[in-house]
This record gives sequence, structure tokens and C-alpha cells, in this order.
Amino acid sequence: MEVQIFGVKKSADTRKAQRFFAERRIKVHFVDLMERAASPGELRRFQQRFGVTALIDKSARRYAELGLASSRMGDERWMQLLADEPLLLQMPLVRNGNALTIGAAEAVWKEWCGK
Repeated sequence: MEVQIFGVKKSADTRKAQRFFAERRIKVHFVDLMERAASPGELRRFQQRFGVTALIDKSARRYAELGLASSRMGDERWMQLLADEPLLLQMPLVRNGNALTIGAAEAVWKEWCGK
């Protein structure tokens, strides 16, 4: 089993996900969104499963800095903004094959590990 984690090093939940899988000796491919943005196709997988609003971290500092609380945008505009501004994403985004999670989802990760 190998999981892919999209996040930033400063995110506590991203570090928690990395630690969770490392403790179980599961291979992790970490994508630091500050160095390389997630591709629109990769983000679309999460959008199709959870919806675009689940991807947005409304408590993020960047969300407030951009004044997005009162914005009314369509899904396509949000997806473009999320691709351009990774700090707006709810983190971590974790993929195990076709299985996906957003945020710290330890219960789901334990199911993946069979524990």
C-alpha cells in the first residue's frame, strides 16, 4: 500500500497524517503544495467525491486575507482559485488508490490499514 498526501509542512493535520502512516510503515508520497501545486485533475478527483466547498478551509488565514467570506463564485472559479492558492485548501488531502479523504480522517485511514 502507498498513500499520497497533499499538504504543507506547516500544517499540523498534514504532519499528523504523515506520522500516522509512518508509524504503520506505509509508504507515503508527500506533495508539498508550497513547492508544487496540485494539478487541476487531482483536485477535481476530490471535488467530484466531496464537492468544492469541502475543499475550502474557511478558517485559513489566506481565506481571510483574500476577503473570500462574502464572495459568491461558481465551482469552476473556486477550483481555479484553489489551484492557484493552495493555502485555501483543507489539509491534508490523502489518496489511497481511488479512496480519498480530506482533513485528519484517522478512522478512515485505519480502515485502509485493516486495523
